Amino acid sequence: MVRRALFASLALAPATILLHVLAHPGSTVDFVLAAISLVPLAWLIGEATEHAAEHTGPGIGGFLNATFGNAPELIIALLAINEGLTEVVRGSLTGSVIGNLLLVLGASLLAGPSGPLDRWSSFLSFGAIGLALLLFLVPAVPAWDGDPDRDLVVELSIPVSLVLLVVYLVTTVYSLRRHHSLHIATGAEISGWSLRTALGALAVATVATAFVAEILVGSLEEFADTAGLTDFFVAAVIVAIVGNAAEHGGAVVVAYRGKVKLAAEIALASAAQVAVFLIPAVVLISWLIDPLALGFRFVELAVLGGALAVTALSLWGGYASKARGAILVAAYAVVVVLFYLAGDRSL
Repeated sequence: MVRRALFASLALAPATILLHVLAHPGSTVDFVLAAISLVPLAWLIGEATEHAAEHTGPGIGGFLNATFGNAPELIIALLAINEGLTEVVRGSLTGSVIGNLLLVLGASLLAGPSGPLDRWSSFLSFGAIGLALLLFLVPAVPAWDGDPDRDLVVELSIPVSLVLLVVYLVTTVYSLRRHHSLHIATGAEISGWSLRTALGALAVATVATAFVAEILVGSLEEFADTAGLTDFFVAAVIVAIVGNAAEHGGAVVVAYRGKVKLAAEIALASAAQVAVFLIPAVVLISWLIDPLALGFRFVELAVLGGALAVTALSLWGGYASKARGAILVAAYAVVVVLFYLAGDRSL
């Protein structure tokens, strides 16, 4: 019954897009409909990822979900850059990493059973995010005094982005080879969708998610003004959650079905991919539109470092439990309060 309802609710996405284009119902209606439409799309991405993982193993399955799930974030970031919303872009990207580490992973651990995790894979993701955090300081520190989008900060962002992309390429190739070998060694029995069907569903759901998320982001500023929220809070919390809708739903769904190892792979792979791939990719592609500087605020990087430390300590033993999930979700609640109190950057 629930599966049928979710399949039927997939029609909300095209209906929302058509209503937005043809009827122009207003920002509030756009926001609510887009937010509701993202729920079944996130479920479909989680469903397709679970079936794909039967062919590839949890490690590669998590990589596939992170890749497809982060596509809307890339589109959202480039659209915001085109509109000159650089603070929104930076806040949404750091907020995305933090959200995956604390909210998505924490909710997954709460939804799923206790059990072992892939400790090696987890700490590979932690290491990649930690390296990215250190490199972000290179352009961010000069940005703390003066215009964060000035030429110096932009120029420092380029080599940092190139280094991160090289790190992403090396770690991804190594990690995928390892997971492929482990999956072959297990000789797992494959049932359910074919790999082609699962990947096709992932692609269709990702494209639909991108369009719906664009509608939601387009209505966020007016919606936020009505709610009395700052642009930074909207970017670091609301836009980040919207952009991560696929990972949110996908990870929680597969965790609830007992596959907590795959759920953790989804959350951590997505966080690492945003840090070492999506952020530098946005910087380099932005040169075709309007160069983006990695002039992150102190509060963003400090909170990111704290989130990384809390998550690493919680998973140090390589074991999932509801108590650890509760700690991560509580930590994210603290982050939301901090971002609310931080306000917009004062120039």
